[in-house]
Amino acid sequence: MEKLNDTFFYNLEKSVKTYRQYFQNQLKKHGLGITLDQWLILNTIIENPDISQNEIAEKVFKDKASVARIIELLVQNGFLVRAIHPTNRRMFQLSITEKGTETIGKLSDLVQVFRKNALVGISSDVLRDTQNIMKIIVANCKNATD
Repeated sequence: MEKLNDTFFYNLEKSVKTYRQYFQNQLKKHGLGITLDQWLILNTIIENPDISQNEIAEKVFKDKASVARIIELLVQNGFLVRAIHPTNRRMFQLSITEKGTETIGKLSDLVQVFRKNALVGISSDVLRDTQNIMKIIVANCKNATD
């Protein structure tokens, strides 16, 4: 039987978790007062201003309860404003505050540095091929009938 740390998926998971730890440590080091998950949710809202909490959860691969807690923290810390949606009273409308916009602006250049550091030594061809492999894995898992 193959050793766990020799499997593709073990190493894929390890690389994702290691990158998340690196990213989080960099956020803390730069004193931005935001977590990786909070950054992901703010970016998702910026890219999709009318998005629902359920749609955010799908896009950031989090359960709905986690997204609700993260949004609550973003509101409490002044990054987001939450109001009743004007056309659907069962939904909230989320808006980025000036503090949220400023923080995302400061992070835009830093995030590029974080990504560049994580990808040192990986050619664009290898990166492209790896992204294609990951897309195939996602499609295979969605289409599996077992």
